[in-house]
Amino acid sequence: MDWLNYHHLYYFWTVARAGSIAAASQELLLAPPTISAQIHELERSLGEKLFDRVGRSLALTEMGRVVLRYGDEIFSLGREMVDTLKGRSVGVSIQVNVGINDAIPKLVAYRLLSPVIHLPEPSRISCVDGSPAQLLPALAVHDLDLILSDAPVGPHIRVRAYSHLLGECGVTLFASPKDSQRMRKGFPRSLHGAPALLPAPGGALRAAIDRWLEAVDVTPKVIGEFEDIALLSTFGEHGEGFFAGYDVVESDIMRRFRVEPIGAIESHRERFFAITVERRIRHPAVAAIMKAARSQLFK
Repeated sequence: MDWLNYHHLYYFWTVARAGSIAAASQELLLAPPTISAQIHELERSLGEKLFDRVGRSLALTEMGRVVLRYGDEIFSLGREMVDTLKGRSVGVSIQVNVGINDAIPKLVAYRLLSPVIHLPEPSRISCVDGSPAQLLPALAVHDLDLILSDAPVGPHIRVRAYSHLLGECGVTLFASPKDSQRMRKGFPRSLHGAPALLPAPGGALRAAIDRWLEAVDVTPKVIGEFEDIALLSTFGEHGEGFFAGYDVVESDIMRRFRVEPIGAIESHRERFFAITVERRIRHPAVAAIMKAARSQLFK
C-alpha cells in the first residue's frame, strides 16, 4: 500500500495557496530549495506533475488542481478535529448533536437547550428523539454529543457513559379549566374514577404516578397511555382527562395547552440527566446546557 507523505502535501498546498514558492517560504519559514525538493518528492510519489512554470510564475496543472481540492478537505478536517477536541467552535458555528429521551416533554427539552441559542458564538442544534436503547449506541460512536434523559445510565448498559445530574423538580397534575376546578375539591380523592392520561409504562414518571395513586388509594379511569408526551398533552388540552407535568414549566404548560393545575404529587421529585461519554465536559454547548439547568431552570 502506498502511503501519502502529508508533509509533502502540506508544502504543495501552501505553495498553491500562496501563489509562489517565495511566498510559501516566508509562511513556512523554510528555504525555497527545501520546499521545491519536497514538492518534487510529492510529484514523484504520485507520478504526476502538479505545477507548470509559466514565465517566473507557477501554474497548477489539471492534476495539481485535483490534489489542491483534496488538500483543502484534508487540512480543513484536521483543523476541525483539533478545534473539536479543544472545545472550540468549528467553522462558523458550534454544532451540538443532542439525543432526547422520548419521556422528556418538549417544553422541558426546549428550556434545557435554549441556552445554546444564546451563546456568544454562532451555534446550531441537531436533535433526535428516541429511547435510551436507541440513542446510546449513537452516543458511543460520537454521533451524539449528549443525551437528555429522565434517568441515569443503568448498570446493565455496556456503553461507557457518564450521567450528569442537571437538577430535579416536582410533578403537578393538570386538566382543562372546567375539570380542574371540579377535581381540586377533595383532591386527591376527587381523582378516583376520573379520566386519566398516563405516560406509557416503563418510564420514571409513570412509575412515580403509579406509586402515588396506590399510596393515596385512588384508581382513575385510564383513557390512554402515551409514549409521545406532546400527544398526551394535546389530549389533555381538549379535556379528555387529567395528566402530569413538571412544575418547572408549569406556566408554559398552562399557556400552551390552556389547562390549569389540580394539585401536586408531593412524594415525588423528577430528576433529569445529561448523559455524555466525557466525565469532564469540554464541549462549550454541553457545558452551557448544564450550567443553565443547574443555575436557572432547576435552581
